[in-house]
Amino acid sequence: MPASSVAAIPAAAPSIARAQFAARLSLETDCADVHDAFASGQADFVLLDVRGPRAYARSHVPGALNLPHREITAERMSAWPESTLFVVYCAGPHCNGADRGALRLAELGRPVKLMLGGMTGWADEGFAFAEGAEPGSLDVRPAA
Repeated sequence: MPASSVAAIPAAAPSIARAQFAARLSLETDCADVHDAFASGQADFVLLDVRGPRAYARSHVPGALNLPHREITAERMSAWPESTLFVVYCAGPHCNGADRGALRLAELGRPVKLMLGGMTGWADEGFAFAEGAEPGSLDVRPAA
């Protein structure tokens, strides 16, 4: 019997798989981990919403600061110590703003991870959103 289309290409050796998945996890996190970090008071990172200010004011992840990816500069980032870990997000999988923000931060020598799913992922998890233009606004409303 021929192999299924899943098994037709053999799986990588465990050492290769480990390296690959460890590399991915060094670049990304998910909405549940970000939510848990804030809920437990252990947010040891700065969460950046890299969308525009109008989108941020309409709805954002509670605790996130708004810094559009186009405005990420060395001068703006100097407010945080060099070792600060940044987690970036945008609208969702259909948006590359988080990738642009992460690239800019990496080019500035800053540690960065991307929050998978962005706003779409946050909503899919059923987590509450905040609204308002103030940085880190915590005026929370239920997920849409």
